[in-house]
Amino acid sequence: MVPFVLATGVQRRAGWVSRLTLPCALTAVVLLAGCAHSSLTDVAVEDRSSQTSRSSQTSSSTTEGARPLPGIENAGKPGYYTIKPGDTVFRIAREHGQNVADIVRWNGIGNSNLIEVGQVVRVAPPGPGASPAVPIARPAVPLPFEPPVASDESVNWSWPAQGALIAGFSEVKNKGLDIAGNAGDTVTASADGKVVYAGAGLRGYGNLIILKHNDTFLTAYAHNRALMVKEDQAVKKGQKIAEMGSSDTDRVKLHFEIRRQGKPVDPARYLPAR
Repeated sequence: MVPFVLATGVQRRAGWVSRLTLPCALTAVVLLAGCAHSSLTDVAVEDRSSQTSRSSQTSSSTTEGARPLPGIENAGKPGYYTIKPGDTVFRIAREHGQNVADIVRWNGIGNSNLIEVGQVVRVAPPGPGASPAVPIARPAVPLPFEPPVASDESVNWSWPAQGALIAGFSEVKNKGLDIAGNAGDTVTASADGKVVYAGAGLRGYGNLIILKHNDTFLTAYAHNRALMVKEDQAVKKGQKIAEMGSSDTDRVKLHFEIRRQGKPVDPARYLPAR
């Protein structure tokens, strides 16, 4: 299973994803993050970090430097992230437990495909009194929804499927739980939330759903045969969201992840005892 890196390269306007490599093994999905729609196909990030300024010698000797990267003045500051090769807006949102739409809004990103290596973006909510980012000569992107706000303690978890547990959580090999079943078995929302991704754009996850439950938690549901919900849709705990399948894997199963602040955690710590 490939790491949620909850993005593998697919970029989506609202949630946990950029053709990411979510390791099957929600980091948005957003995590499984978050997420009008941006393309979810792989988009190469423009790398200008190695560009050097060019100089031209004239009688009055002038030097023309490369255009500064957006946000470079915030490099290293808390709440900011410097874009690296392979990053996507979805991956960045997922890794920091944020909604893609928020990352877009905070940074004035008009086209989520147009990000550059070395660019510095805000990945934490602006503080009180902070002015919103101004788009840089790019069209605005509509925001899909405002995510639900709740505390960690308010999340009431449930198991997403009834089958036997066939693989547990491992920080190295498996970022969630694998639950056995038959093709067509019901997959349910593990808690109340909103769909921030529904599709098959993340390599290694097949037909995938990512839910955002609050500003802390995301969940991912992978390898489904059919998806029963759409992006931006609100869902309730126990609601059927998919049918179990074997998409992009070797057997019928549900791969289930919980991501806390973008980091994979052991779902067994949160799910009720069976």
